[in-house]
Amino acid sequence: MTDERFDSIHVRPATVSDVPALLPLMRGLAEYEGYADRFVVTEATLIEQGFRRSPPDFECIVADSGDGTLIGVLVFYMIPFTFRTRLTLFVKELYVAESSRGDGVGEQLMRATAAEAVRRDCGLMKWQVARWNSAAARFYERLGAVLDEEWVDYSLSGEACAALSARP
Repeated sequence: MTDERFDSIHVRPATVSDVPALLPLMRGLAEYEGYADRFVVTEATLIEQGFRRSPPDFECIVADSGDGTLIGVLVFYMIPFTFRTRLTLFVKELYVAESSRGDGVGEQLMRATAAEAVRRDCGLMKWQVARWNSAAARFYERLGAVLDEEWVDYSLSGEACAALSARP
């Protein structure tokens, strides 16, 4: 049985020709999550880091509406070594254009990414969700994801790294 919502959605790996359409989606996520004032990604950085480097710093899966218009993006990268001695696929960003939310685009992107994790024999696929984003948490739980109650994220900003490295 097929889901009619998925009939017109085309999900595929991003190509360098998608870059001009990727940038507005990524900027849309930055606006949604409240960091647009710090968003510095450009077409040139996307091309260099995602399509020229080998291996790339990130990979993308995109969804188009069937007419070539990008309506969703999922950005991921691989963590090459963990205690599992298998790759971990880390989802960095998932964004669906507001006009396409509720149409199954996010689920299709996650399904395609899960298939990629299986193809690469990953031991885990993981991501982070902002505490305030309860809609995203419900979405991921509906797909079968579970909240990791054990691990808490920490980070050092670039300035904090510089300060720590300068300590005697």
